[in-house]
Amino acid sequence: MSLINQIDQDIKQAMLAKEPDRLRGLRAVKAALLLARTEKGAGEELDKETEIKVLQKLIKQRKESAEIYKTQNREDLYDIEMQEMAVIEPYLPKQMSAEEIEVYLKELISRVGATSVKDMGKVMGAANKELAGKADGRTISEGVKKLLS
Repeated sequence: MSLINQIDQDIKQAMLAKEPDRLRGLRAVKAALLLARTEKGAGEELDKETEIKVLQKLIKQRKESAEIYKTQNREDLYDIEMQEMAVIEPYLPKQMSAEEIEVYLKELISRVGATSVKDMGKVMGAANKELAGKADGRTISEGVKKLLS
């Protein structure tokens, strides 16, 4: 079952269960997926990689908005963003822990032959490709900087 079909089913369940917070998050996911599907160059169905990128973008947007709302003492809006993140996250692959990322990056750095921060581009390219959907780009970048410096 494709992700958009799964979201449709979950929207119906949220409507029947009268869960407005969950429904709002699911509708946001569906809108983003439909938008990605209708973009120029996109095929009829989205591949798994594109779906993950769309979901990651939604999570990132909500994290950034939540941080802003938190600094402005807007707890009501902060709570909405956090609720939507909680609805979106289960559709993403399981995220790697910081320890798992560090172990992976050490292995990748030795495999690529990186020795200094100058080689960060090589490591980041390979890491982003291999860890797509499993780790946040910022976390990967910080880990690579830490290990190469």
